[in-house]
Amino acid sequence: ILTLRSACSPYRARCMEGQPQELRNPAAMENGTEPCGEERPSEAQETTVTEGAAKIAFPSANEVFYNPVQEFNRDLTCAVITEFARVQLAAKGIQIKVPGEKDVPKVVVNLSEQEEEKAELKEGANLAPGDQPRTAAVGEICEEGLRVLEGLAASGLRSIRFAREVPGLQSVVANDASARAVDLMCRNVQLNGVAHLVHPRQADARMLMYQHQKASERFDVIDLDPYGSPAPFLDAAVQAVSEGGLLCVTCTDMAVLAGNSGETCYSKYGAMALKSRACHEMALRIVLHSLDLRANCYQRFVVPLLSVSADFYVRVFVRVFTGQAKVKASASKQALVFQCVGCGTFHLQRLGKALGASGGRVKFSAACGPPVAPECGHCGQRHQLGGPLWAEPIHDLDFVGRVLEAVSTNPGRFHTSERIRGVLSVVTEELPDVPLYYALDQLSSTVRCSTPSLLQLRSALLHAGFRVSLSHACKNAVKTDAPSSALWDIMRCWEKVCPVKRERLSESSPAFRILSVEPRLQANFTIRDDANPSSRQRGLKRFQANPEANWGPRPRARPGGKAAGEAMEERRRLHQNKRKEPAEDPVQRAARLKTFPCKRFKEGTCQHGDQCCYSHSSPTPEDTAEVAPGDRPETPSQNPPGPGVATGPGVD
Repeated sequence: ILTLRSACSPYRARCMEGQPQELRNPAAMENGTEPCGEERPSEAQETTVTEGAAKIAFPSANEVFYNPVQEFNRDLTCAVITEFARVQLAAKGIQIKVPGEKDVPKVVVNLSEQEEEKAELKEGANLAPGDQPRTAAVGEICEEGLRVLEGLAASGLRSIRFAREVPGLQSVVANDASARAVDLMCRNVQLNGVAHLVHPRQADARMLMYQHQKASERFDVIDLDPYGSPAPFLDAAVQAVSEGGLLCVTCTDMAVLAGNSGETCYSKYGAMALKSRACHEMALRIVLHSLDLRANCYQRFVVPLLSVSADFYVRVFVRVFTGQAKVKASASKQALVFQCVGCGTFHLQRLGKALGASGGRVKFSAACGPPVAPECGHCGQRHQLGGPLWAEPIHDLDFVGRVLEAVSTNPGRFHTSERIRGVLSVVTEELPDVPLYYALDQLSSTVRCSTPSLLQLRSALLHAGFRVSLSHACKNAVKTDAPSSALWDIMRCWEKVCPVKRERLSESSPAFRILSVEPRLQANFTIRDDANPSSRQRGLKRFQANPEANWGPRPRARPGGKAAGEAMEERRRLHQNKRKEPAEDPVQRAARLKTFPCKRFKEGTCQHGDQCCYSHSSPTPEDTAEVAPGDRPETPSQNPPGPGVATGPGVD
């Protein structure tokens, strides 16, 4: 909901109420305090946005970043943090109350063995016989609740939504390096009445997190949603999150993560990205690898809860733990990718190996490889090397099931509940132990044949005894544990049903080499009932359509107010469709063509007469006499015109 209203300065005055006076000096601001009393020039017009339970105002000019398309991102984050708070506070004997939920006891999912032991120890101490469990409601300060940090808050919308929609919070620190953004946050916090929970800060996010490295000062939840890559903030984030705390990271630099610039991806995330149909899942696994690599430097490791690829970004939710023994296993969780440049077949090679030893010990060693020959065994082409990337499961299916149940039983809580249900349903159907996937159209285009239906290919894999699933990152994905040889055998059998004109195939093409081998596996394409996934049968909104015109990453917020915004809009307008010729007005085109003489009329062969689009007027004797013989234009029968001589376009 968008409305326009005038900027009001009383919010700035009220923002100073209750703030320490000694924290308003510049040095204190650099260390991350709340500079809410500074008067700043206001815009004549502001845009008021209502999202969820929050209402925010921000300048109509692009001074503070806001993208409405990421409402799904914010809704999903509120749902995940709510379930995380339910798990964390249940170990302390505190139940959370979510608006719209029925008062039914929730079965808490223990996310780690450490928490299970703590819960058993505290179960008798927290609840005496006859005592009622303590509760935490939305908008109230929970003394034993979660401490949340939003490192790059911009307008403060996400932090305000946390305060108004997520129960069990002790405090929310909304930080941004921009003074204009912090001033706007202060006003929005007062506008929503959450000043007791949300504390705006102005500081460099990295410095603020480095200052909270002590165990007693760490945050239980850290949310990073930068413009572009979060790589500069990851090192500080893995140190500032508490033991077992939640780290939420968004990456919008998908061009880098999807393989368009592998060397840039390596410089930011420590991995080479490949151009592949599975690039979106590969991007998720590269981000998880980068997080775990940075955490390992401090004897910490990550446990993924949920990893989502949506729209133009990827979003990961991980927990961070400390343990030297578990850190040793991190090498065996990473893998390199060997991908054929011809047929797209990929193989994973683990970096490390973990083997069980006597006495329950685990022995770690380097892995042996590579898993492929110098040339692809299917098409004879070379391999590209990508990674390292995370090769373990990217979701905690128990936790995802809890979030899905909470959203399904309370659909009115979020505006994007329908899409959250669809995406999480597909996530629960994914094969957790199968990294990456193939695309249905990729397989058929490789062998140059018609594309089978998704149910036919899935049924053929199931008939052959393999597992298969979809992927939330691609609507025609084929994620299966079948080896590549079995997959190409199925495509060879399909080609016999829909033959290809092999005489048109080059002998060096991947299609010719793959189809020249007889299949060892005889595929059965009869449709099976279990080939159609449950989410597809129920018609859930699994994959998002374009939400609005010209949607996608918005331009970076820039200082300068309305003038800078207008300059950016003018620049975007000039560059829009710059490679396409603008459509010419028909009247102007007809007048322009009439300025060129008709060559066929001069030869006496034009049959269009007055309807001809070119000029049929002959030059007057006076004009002919004035032109010197050497200056006369060349006729069509003579040599072609030289440089600088105008000629008529489109004439045979």
